[in-house]
Amino acid sequence: MPDEAGRLADVVLGFDEPAGYLDNRPFLGALIGRYGNRIARGELPIDDHVFALAKNDGQNHLHGGPGGFHTVPWEVSAIGDGAEPSLALRYVSPDGEEGYPGTVVVEAVYTLTSERALRVDYTARTDRPTVVNLTQHSYFNLGGHGSGSILGHELRLWASRFLPIDRDGIPSGPPRPVRGTPFDFVVRAPIGARMGAQANVEDEQLRNGHGYDHCFAVDGWDGSLRTIAELVDPASRRRMLVRTTEPGLQLYVGTHLDGIAGKRGARYDAHAGLCLEAQRFPDSPHHPEFPSTRLEPGETYRQTTEYVFPLA
Repeated sequence: MPDEAGRLADVVLGFDEPAGYLDNRPFLGALIGRYGNRIARGELPIDDHVFALAKNDGQNHLHGGPGGFHTVPWEVSAIGDGAEPSLALRYVSPDGEEGYPGTVVVEAVYTLTSERALRVDYTARTDRPTVVNLTQHSYFNLGGHGSGSILGHELRLWASRFLPIDRDGIPSGPPRPVRGTPFDFVVRAPIGARMGAQANVEDEQLRNGHGYDHCFAVDGWDGSLRTIAELVDPASRRRMLVRTTEPGLQLYVGTHLDGIAGKRGARYDAHAGLCLEAQRFPDSPHHPEFPSTRLEPGETYRQTTEYVFPLA
């Protein structure tokens, strides 16, 4: 993407070769499923049965498990050229994969729109009751993928509540107001301004997330496509908006990046990129008060998320 002077930079972290994505501990660029985020104890309750899911985050299930959608080959089902080029991907997740019930057919269409946006349209269908919670796990650095820390980026969120978590990243209660906390991005603010060493000591939630690794509840969610986040790099003046139909947005600031060898010789250390993951809430199967992630036979899961790069 160009900066305000027209200089181009690659603003997404990644790898030069496919092998990097096959051994992808931090989920760089991954399409996540069947369930983005965590499910406590790897236990999935559906009706009168509890399904045992693969555990890959201590005793919990994370991002679909070690064999989740980020590890499988997807079929290219269509390619669209022209003014808005697109790529359609399809995957059939068999019954029992990573412990989930039901055969699920997933399609994801990536489109570069005329509005300078990357749009992702997801659909999924199942033959048994199951859960689906898809998300995109791209890491962004608007200064360029190898330009250093994103803690100076400024963030605004259309979210006046966030989900508190325990030390394992599992929601520990209902959404909590951000006002008066380090999680208040209702007005655009630098990401790192309130998560320094002293703040991490004093704020339980920053300690539990090792910085920001929390889901924010979108204000006024009704399933329509709406802007939920604005990210700005003050140095380059690049700007990105996130628009989605989802009720939640996971903010993760790349705390656990540990010197990964990235594209064109770049080294990705802690905070080299951040994720803005549109999704349903983590651990929803254990929280009936959260927006449901359940999918029934005959229903179609739908989600649209856009990453928009305005000219001004």
